[in-house]
Amino acid sequence: MSAARPKPPTPDRPVVLYLGGSGRSGSTLLERLLGAVPGVTTLGEVVHLPTRGLVEGEPCACGARLASCAFWGEVGRMAFGGWDQVDGPGWQALQHRVDRNRHLPLLAVPVRAGFRRDLADHVARLERLYLAAARVSGAAVLVDSSKHASTAFALRHLRAVDVCVTHIVRDSRGVAYSWTKEVARPEQQDGLMPRYSPASSAAWWDAFNVMLAALSATGTAVHRLRYEDLLVDPAATLRAVLAPTGLHLAPGWDAFLTPDGARLGASHSVAGNPMRFGTGTVPLRRDDAWREALPAADRRVVTALTAPLLFAYGYTRRPQ
Repeated sequence: MSAARPKPPTPDRPVVLYLGGSGRSGSTLLERLLGAVPGVTTLGEVVHLPTRGLVEGEPCACGARLASCAFWGEVGRMAFGGWDQVDGPGWQALQHRVDRNRHLPLLAVPVRAGFRRDLADHVARLERLYLAAARVSGAAVLVDSSKHASTAFALRHLRAVDVCVTHIVRDSRGVAYSWTKEVARPEQQDGLMPRYSPASSAAWWDAFNVMLAALSATGTAVHRLRYEDLLVDPAATLRAVLAPTGLHLAPGWDAFLTPDGARLGASHSVAGNPMRFGTGTVPLRRDDAWREALPAADRRVVTALTAPLLFAYGYTRRPQ
């Protein structure tokens, strides 16, 4: 018996398409591509909104702070009566009490009364934010690229918003090499993205992917895709990612994909990789620089530490 087709989402009952996985696995590129599809709006890494947006005052991808951003300013007004009505440090502290990977068992089964109250408060704020974002943008699908497993577990408790989870993976050796590179953060003067050793990034890669895979044990459907496959056939990959949302794709929905790459406009991502600030044509090609640039000793360490998942994801069945 075939599965029922998902009910089409609307701005009044939107779907949050949650992108999970380890850092440097391509979630920002996937988010940007999804944001070019009609009916989809990208929010960036919402998990960082209380701290980076409200407490630290970092700008969204348009360059404006939340209160003065044309999009986020209206979202804040509709959701909370204005961002000046939101206690940023209080929300940050509330989030830290519930949205942490060490709380995954409680997020799955919230048996403690105090934790349940805090979780309900945090999720209610997110729900108001998502609903306002959908109504302001007119989009039926919102993309949250927060990546964290704990956030995905928390979003299971939304009631007025539906959630679809996509788990994006990338070859651990490519991820390890990416974490060794110096990357500037445009939203911070003289700021840089953190850097990790290949061994440390391999351990984080294992942990993030295993924790996100555990979401399936709660009965939540998780669609997994490989970053490398996105680059080989972006249209087919985007169609597969959006299929569970029920969003109708009209003819020409992928016109932004050209032989030269993807034509991307401005976005309002609240946090994430610096590529969220870029506009114009972005080339879509595999980045296999790690094969030459990552020292052989580091490649062997990362391969050894991540071998079981590399095999599970199909990376060891290709010539390396």
